[in-house]
Amino acid sequence: MKNVLLMRHAKSSWKGASLPDHQRPLNQRGKRDAPRMGKFLQEQGILLDAILCSTAVRARQTAAGLLKKYTFEGEVQYFDDLYQAGPETIISILNRLPEKVDSAMVIGHNPGMDDFLELVCDECGHMPTACVAYIKYPIEGWLDLRTETLGELIHLWEPREI
Repeated sequence: MKNVLLMRHAKSSWKGASLPDHQRPLNQRGKRDAPRMGKFLQEQGILLDAILCSTAVRARQTAAGLLKKYTFEGEVQYFDDLYQAGPETIISILNRLPEKVDSAMVIGHNPGMDDFLELVCDECGHMPTACVAYIKYPIEGWLDLRTETLGELIHLWEPREI
């Protein structure tokens, strides 16, 4: 059994209109929600073996905020490919994980997060900013994960609901 937690980056700022999209930072709500989600996941006893994150500033800041309140022993791995990634790219990155990793978090962007959730869980839900989807897969190894592999959506947590 393998677990994937999808996290959409926290709320970003649109103040710097001249900034490239990749460089947009979090706004105040995003800076508040990321640690809040970290604290919540910690309280739920969710254990992560890997955190895979987009290189976009808002995703990096989301990971940093999460880790203010969530204890993680490893190092966050950053991937340029996770910026605006679709399900196929996310899966190809997960396929590279070592077999000893049982639970991995992917911090990314929409529409890729929504598309991934719909594809693997047959759910058509929307992932608002800082939302976390917890998915269990009936697979033994990460190389067994494919676009057609159905997972079980265990929970979808939104910051406003916790």
